[in-house]
This record gives sequence, structure tokens and C-alpha cells, in this order.
Amino acid sequence: MTDASIDVDETGANPAHGPGASREFAGSVVALEPIMGDSVLLTVAAPPQIARETRAGRFFEILCRYEETFDPLLRRPYSAFAADPESGLLQFLVRPYGRGSAWLARRAFGDPLNILGPLGNTYRIASRAQNLLMVAGGVGVAPLVMLANEAVARGCNVVFLLGATTADALLAPQWLPGDVEYVVATDDGSKGRHGFITDLIPEYVRWADQVFACGPEPMYRSLRNVLMPLRVGGRPPVQVSMERAMACGLGACLGCMVETRRGLQTTCVQGPVFDMGDIVW
Repeated sequence: MTDASIDVDETGANPAHGPGASREFAGSVVALEPIMGDSVLLTVAAPPQIARETRAGRFFEILCRYEETFDPLLRRPYSAFAADPESGLLQFLVRPYGRGSAWLARRAFGDPLNILGPLGNTYRIASRAQNLLMVAGGVGVAPLVMLANEAVARGCNVVFLLGATTADALLAPQWLPGDVEYVVATDDGSKGRHGFITDLIPEYVRWADQVFACGPEPMYRSLRNVLMPLRVGGRPPVQVSMERAMACGLGACLGCMVETRRGLQTTCVQGPVFDMGDIVW
């Protein structure tokens, strides 16, 4: 459901659509379906041009506000799960953590949504990379599903690792391309490997040309601890999508800063995707 023809620079940013070009638009709810236990997959109708500009890693800021109030005040960021440039449909994975996400998960068919995006940069598949390892934790699976579709369309081999607390919280295999090798781990051992998904990294790291990850920061720390002794000459390179509270999405509020070796950078504009080695942990 993605258009892989959009030009990007070496950071994954689209030079034709920088922060000033990101735009607000009115979307409408087309469908909601249960997925991954307590989550929902939200399908939204958007202008086709918006869907064409959406790539794996980019996100949207959605206004999740109760009628005739300013509560919650700030937008909520959601990575794109899928985008169809022909129909203009976007999909978002929503888990009701707080008031904003709970409001969004309760929308109904035809409900309007005020959305800003697409924002941020993308995951970047190197031109010579053939074997790609993707590591997801929980709802961090969203942008990696989109990336897996892009990678398979390019003829890459993909191993997709997903960790969750229980079997009910895992992504059903049909949401991934059939050519993907899908491996899971659960904290309680109810499905797949018993333990953390990062425990599986040593089995694949020598095979991988690149590693892509999305999940909570503790998962990244574990990923780094497992990978660092196994890498040779800094390979395979690792890209991670950082989780931050991105209030504005335009780099104005500075509430989503990440410390990197090149100084403080905004997750919403210079990220959310960073090279793991650039992050100061």
C-alpha cells in the first residue's frame, strides 16, 4: 500500500516537503477493526497526495479533542501503518493508553479528524542492502509493517521480529507480506520464544545487512547491549525510531529533543528515525 518512488535525501527527509510544507487536512474515519489485543486499526480517508508522500517512519499529528472543549489540548503523534496512494487511505495503529488515544479508538464511521502531516523523516534502505532485520516491540510494529512492504517490493529479504507481553498482543501474520519470515517472542511464553525479542538478535545479526527497530526506549537499550559486541566495523548499521511526546510536530515547542553526537535534535523534524550510533544513551 505504499509508493516507494518519493525522493528522499540521505537523512530520509523529502526535500520537496520540509516542515514548512507539511499541512493540516480534514480526514474522515472509514473503518476501525480490533488488532493486537486492546488496540484498533484506524483507517482514514485523506487526500491522495498525502498518501503518496507517506513513507515508512513518517508520522501524523492527530487532534484528539472532546467536542466543544480544548481537552486534550495537544495533538497526538501516530506513525503510518499503511498508505494507499490510489485511494488516499491511511491506516494508524491505536492503543488506548491515555485520554487522547482512548478518544481516537472510540471514533465511528464517518467521524471527521483534524490531521497534520506527513511529518518527520523515513527509514532508509541502502541501495546494496539485501537482507533486512526488523525488530519491533508492541505497537512499535506500525512503521515497520510499512517498511516491510516497501522492502519486499524492492526484492529484499526480510526477517521480522516482534515482541509482546502475551500472545493476544501480537500482530496477526496476515498483516505482513507473505515473503517475510515472521518470528515472535512473548514475556509470558504464551507464543513463540519465551522472553524478550532482543534475545533473538544473535541468531540473525550476522545475516543482516541492516537493522531497523521501533519500540520503547528500554528495548533500544537492550538491543544496543546485544548488538554492540556482535557488530564488526559498525556493521550492520541500525536505525531506530525514537518515541517522544511530539506536541507540535513542527520543531517549534522543543519538547521532543533527543541528545545526539551532533547535538540536540528534534524528534519530529530531524527524526523520528535516527542511526542508533548517533544517539547519546
